[in-house]
Amino acid sequence: MSNEFYQLWLDKNMVYSCAYFENGDEDIDTAQLKKIDHILTKIQVQPGHRLLDIGCGWGALVIRTAQKFGAKCVGVTLSENQFRLATQRVKDAGLEGQVEIRLQDYRDIPGQFDRITSVGMFEHVGRKNLLEYFGRIRDLLVDDGIAMNHGITSSDADSGERSLGGGEFIDKYVFPDGELPHISLALESMQRGGLEAVDVESLRRHYAHTLDAWADHFEENAEAAKKLVDDEHFRIWRVYLAGLRVCVRKRRYIDLSGDLPQGRAQREDFAVVAPVYAGISTRQAALSFECDAYNAGDRPVFRI
Repeated sequence: MSNEFYQLWLDKNMVYSCAYFENGDEDIDTAQLKKIDHILTKIQVQPGHRLLDIGCGWGALVIRTAQKFGAKCVGVTLSENQFRLATQRVKDAGLEGQVEIRLQDYRDIPGQFDRITSVGMFEHVGRKNLLEYFGRIRDLLVDDGIAMNHGITSSDADSGERSLGGGEFIDKYVFPDGELPHISLALESMQRGGLEAVDVESLRRHYAHTLDAWADHFEENAEAAKKLVDDEHFRIWRVYLAGLRVCVRKRRYIDLSGDLPQGRAQREDFAVVAPVYAGISTRQAALSFECDAYNAGDRPVFRI
């Protein structure tokens, strides 16, 4: 999908993850900035810190971190579209000496960082790779470093097959190979990876409001969207956004049976999901399931 397609229904900074509705009446632009500020305040970013954002998207978090908190940031993505636009946005903001956007796999990043954020990337790691994922975050943190993992988890305590795949519809049409573990599995993997969880926050209700805004914006810009994608992809995304908003709010399976692309299966299910978690950790860790984390050692653990 093109950058222009996502610009039609995301907020102006193109944050493709759960927003933070502190009062409940914010518009999506305000709520997404509040989410970024909530993350950065929670992990106690200070001027001069080096921050790594794994899966940086279109650069909103690293730009905000540099502008408001005075940190030096590296954002990594595997999407060339995101890389090009994020790089241009950094240049437009006059932050080229403070923010670097890389087209790079997080496993190949050298050095260490004071703070690490991972927002909306965790779902694509895969269940069997969670230990490696959290272990790599541990290695990239300095001894007193703090990491924050923000992602979607399943409500299935057994992390069954359906919940891990997010449902056949999402597997097939939206996020191939995506896996949603239960929060307990994520916390266990974090601990085994050498991180100590010190804070966990559920943002499911915030995600419901976020999806309301996304689905409404998609409908408002439906004609423009049709000019950017073919009919099949337009219908896929329309069903996905409308269906997921109900799924998250009701915390149950829903049946998608009517608005699928022609020639496709006529019955697909969304899995129950419990977004979203953020964890904070220090070589200890915190999940903000959203999840936060810290790099574990002999230093005292504190709750934020």
